[in-house]
Amino acid sequence: MPKRKFKGLMPARKSDSHKGDYGHVFILAGSYGLTGAAYLTSQASLLSGSGLVTLGIPESLNPIMEVKLTEVMTRPLAETKGLTPGLKAFPQINKILPGIDALAVGPGLSRNYQTQKLVHKLLLSVTKPLVLDADGINALIGKLEVLHNLKAELVITPHPGEMARLLNLSIAQVQKNRTRIAKDFAKKYNVVVVLKGYRTVIADPKGKIFINETGNPGMASAGCGDVLTGIIAAFLGQRMSAFEAAKLGVYIHGLAGDIAAKEKGR
Repeated sequence: MPKRKFKGLMPARKSDSHKGDYGHVFILAGSYGLTGAAYLTSQASLLSGSGLVTLGIPESLNPIMEVKLTEVMTRPLAETKGLTPGLKAFPQINKILPGIDALAVGPGLSRNYQTQKLVHKLLLSVTKPLVLDADGINALIGKLEVLHNLKAELVITPHPGEMARLLNLSIAQVQKNRTRIAKDFAKKYNVVVVLKGYRTVIADPKGKIFINETGNPGMASAGCGDVLTGIIAAFLGQRMSAFEAAKLGVYIHGLAGDIAAKEKGR
């Protein structure tokens, strides 16, 4: 798709606007040893146009984010013994949800059982659009029925390994049938699928498919997926549809990688 068509998807900014016009994104991310994922997702969301970004982080790790993040607000959350967000954090999150326009859940959360229960409860409760990534996706292994009871638009962003685990397939099977698998999953569970990798596939529940052509091998690096999650969340918060937010997010993410490759090499 030509750049000019993507330019038309970008939310217009009026001269007399303020930060409240561009969405408040809540990000649930980070655990002991994985605070970088929370940082990258939050910064990416802010730099992609979000008016406000709040990061929910285990309370013991909050001082780290208070130092690293200047414009992103933080919300210390009840935690497990493993310093991951705990199920007791749900009331804390639920209290601020009325003022939130979109959510991103998953980067660096860990696979702690209580944290996964928190993810399930959020998915079944939120009425605002949400992007689910990384350990948020891992929380659905063996629990895909949760997706049949959503109250909001959901974008799910698995890499081939995560999709393979969700469907109990091999990575080779996923890679051989990328478009069909993304399309079938989107239709069955009524979500937008971003199946990452070479020529990332975006599929919506109505059968629409977009195959992205930006990006390069230099982006096969830890943290790139966290950045993509933050970008998509920013666009959801700016009232784009889930499919359009996913398309534009993936395109811009890859384009930024291509620009960086030209300037710095792969």
